[in-house]
Amino acid sequence: MPTILTTMMKTETKMKMQMLCFLFFSFLVASSYAQVKLKQNFYQNTCPNVESIVRSAVTKKFQQTFVTAPATLRLFFHDCFVRGCDASVMLANGNAEKDHHDDLSLAGDGFDTVIKAKAAVDSNPSCRNKVSCADILALATRDVVALTGGPSYNVELGRRDGRISTKKSVQHKLPHADFNLDQLNTMFASHGLSQTDMIALSGAHTLGFSHCGQFKKRIYSKAGIDRTLNRQYALQLRQMCPVNVDPRIAINMDPTTPQTFDNAYYKNLEQGKGLFSSDQVLFTDKRSRPTVNLFASNNNAFNQAFVNAITKLGRVGVLTGNQGEIRRDCTRVN
Repeated sequence: MPTILTTMMKTETKMKMQMLCFLFFSFLVASSYAQVKLKQNFYQNTCPNVESIVRSAVTKKFQQTFVTAPATLRLFFHDCFVRGCDASVMLANGNAEKDHHDDLSLAGDGFDTVIKAKAAVDSNPSCRNKVSCADILALATRDVVALTGGPSYNVELGRRDGRISTKKSVQHKLPHADFNLDQLNTMFASHGLSQTDMIALSGAHTLGFSHCGQFKKRIYSKAGIDRTLNRQYALQLRQMCPVNVDPRIAINMDPTTPQTFDNAYYKNLEQGKGLFSSDQVLFTDKRSRPTVNLFASNNNAFNQAFVNAITKLGRVGVLTGNQGEIRRDCTRVN
């Protein structure tokens, strides 16, 4: 009996040790995936010219239409805030992110920019099916910022493409035009972004346009014009957006330099010319006003803060290592 008992105990101990080794190995494997980080030279051995290829394709698209710039920049933001920066916003399945009402206003030129850049990259035999759509979108975003006069910056790479995109996943994930400062801070903080990051990223509204329906309540209400809105500016908006106008009519976000990436957005806020109440609140709320004033008076400070913020944004919820996939077609899973 002692011999049999001893044998059983040894066998049980051996099994426990094997299980512990298995669990430890599994932990190491999981940790290795979790610890894969984005890096600037990720494609140096597989597609060393990826940045110049993407830049060339984006520049060509930009020369065809200026909308390329704000459309691509906005596409990147919407992608990262829903399921992370995984190009899931690009997927088309009839019930995808881009079908949600908050994404219906995403301009087609943003999608087309990524698709054309992907085609250019894959036309190079050494690069074919090796660069993710998520990374191409991140690079294209940097390029449109630079093409419109903004800062050029190094882009961290190594993202993989997501396989899931649902309309439902967009709900309550994107900021709205009527958000107050607390709502903005809460949403951005959920992605590891500070108030300064939020204010800097809001500066992207220096480019592009919105639609009359997004700010109609600020210029037409029972109480009259929104008191935080510059009255002369409000009257101009009324001329461009009459009472019964098509709510889809486009209006520049920045009434002064709408095609230049600069700090005019913040100067406009100081004058009560923020198109959305979520823009103007950055100045009217005393907690965020000092940052607005800083960026309005110092374009370099804005550029530095923007680069820092968009780099942090590009890390949100990324898939790396063996997660996700490298899509052959950015609009559908492999």
